[in-house]
Amino acid sequence: MHIISALFIENIDLRQVPGPSTRIDLSGIQFSLPAPGPVPVTIEPHLCVIVHCPAEATGTGALEVVYMRGEEQIARSVQPLQVEPGRFNYRLVRAQLDFTEYGSIEAHCRIDLGPVTVVPLTLLPPTD
Repeated sequence: MHIISALFIENIDLRQVPGPSTRIDLSGIQFSLPAPGPVPVTIEPHLCVIVHCPAEATGTGALEVVYMRGEEQIARSVQPLQVEPGRFNYRLVRAQLDFTEYGSIEAHCRIDLGPVTVVPLTLLPPTD
């Protein structure tokens, strides 16, 4: 299996179209967001990871997401993946991320011990 896409999002909607085929509508894709208040603050963004399983693969694996601030690991999630061979699937990953100052984190995503996909997210000062 391999990662097709990994993005921080606000909403996901699945819909059927003729074929049969499925469409995944992602909205509120974000690479930065204003803090809900002054630091220190905890946010819980949704990371959507879309994966593909080649037809010849087994269809099982583990999705690991490690949230990093520089060299420091601040959160980690591991969850099982089951994808029908030849098909696609997605996982939503949500972590509690503590910020004592505004700045960036990176979500390091991988399946089993495969290549890493890095997704940045920057916390900005509140807009109020």
